[in-house]
Amino acid sequence: MKVFVQAVNFNADKELIDYVVQRVSTLEKYFDKIVEAEVFLKVQNVSEKENKVIEIKTNIPGDEFVVKKECKHFEEGINLSIDSLKRMLLKKKLKPKSDTIKKI
Repeated sequence: MKVFVQAVNFNADKELIDYVVQRVSTLEKYFDKIVEAEVFLKVQNVSEKENKVIEIKTNIPGDEFVVKKECKHFEEGINLSIDSLKRMLLKKKLKPKSDTIKKI
């Protein structure tokens, strides 16, 4: 799986990018057909404390999942996003395929 990380309105340090790549790569345990993941890390210029926006877009054959979270810290947002994507991917994996179900 390819992981693309893009920082918007700030320069991300190497440790943050490595953390994102490591956490996103764990999704392959739950669904092995992920083609790529695009991660957008954004800092909004607002007075609120929760000004970090994390958006993860995963591409799988025939489908695409997008998760967007706002948090105080990027690490917290990444963890919440990964948890949401895990649930989505497991649901997709366990969903019966219409091709394998025979209609009578």
